[in-house]
Amino acid sequence: MSTLNVDALVGVSSVNAITVRGEGSATTSLQQGLAKVRYNFELDSSANNFEGSFNCSSGSDDGTGTATVTFTNAMANQNYTPTSSSSDGDICATGADRTDGNASRQTTSFKSRIRDAGATLRDSIAYVAIHGDLA
Repeated sequence: MSTLNVDALVGVSSVNAITVRGEGSATTSLQQGLAKVRYNFELDSSANNFEGSFNCSSGSDDGTGTATVTFTNAMANQNYTPTSSSSDGDICATGADRTDGNASRQTTSFKSRIRDAGATLRDSIAYVAIHGDLA
């Protein structure tokens, strides 16, 4: 096995042209495959902790089941893809929690909403990763 130690990877033909070989002969853009924002926001305690975050400058508890996280580095546009889930440690009687927020995408922030299976907002832990282009 070989080890490659570098401080930066830069494409030869252009800065954002690094491709990675995937399965078979398929390739993908390295930059497109990286999460640009990641956070865990604990809304189900009075501490409202960020439990690990990347590219997040601040977060606010906006009320039951809702939180807004502000990005350190803005996204290029609102066409990014948030992937999210919620803690199931305290599943309510109506079923598992889900996290959404697609209607609230901004280039500098994202609002998470946690709902139970009956669509009622509730506090839990929001786990969010965002893929897209940075500004």
